[in-house]
Amino acid sequence: MFLRQDDFATVVRSTPLISIDLIVENARGEFLLGKRLNRPAQGDWFVPGGRVQKDEPLHAAFERLTQAELGLRLPMSAGEFYGVWQHFYDDNFSGAGFTTHYVVLGFRLKVCEADLHLPDTQHDDYRWLTPAALLASADVHDNTRAYFMPERQAGEPGL
Repeated sequence: MFLRQDDFATVVRSTPLISIDLIVENARGEFLLGKRLNRPAQGDWFVPGGRVQKDEPLHAAFERLTQAELGLRLPMSAGEFYGVWQHFYDDNFSGAGFTTHYVVLGFRLKVCEADLHLPDTQHDDYRWLTPAALLASADVHDNTRAYFMPERQAGEPGL
């Protein structure tokens, strides 16, 4: 269930949000990034993902988010759990003067690019980058870069 904007502002101002990030890899070992249309992180390149809704089981959120973000409904079993992360932002969806805090469940998944039907509601452009290229790119958000840092790949936790 989505909240009215003023109710959602109270939630964002008062508590962390729970979300799922999709770390999507193609057959060439490149990862999908979208250029964000919305705050926070507006204008930055970011992995697809979204919030878990109240009373929504994680498996249902995963299916809803893969459909909404990739145009391809996938079961949670299609992804590999990649860890728990925290994302802190100085702004929020409304642009008002409060921060946003997400507790993020990361999932890696491999897809066939031809199966994707990427929407334009959350991102206005997409690109596929290797881990080295996205780590070197100044316009990839730090929270996305964190998924590809060498220490993470060595098994460090996302927190």
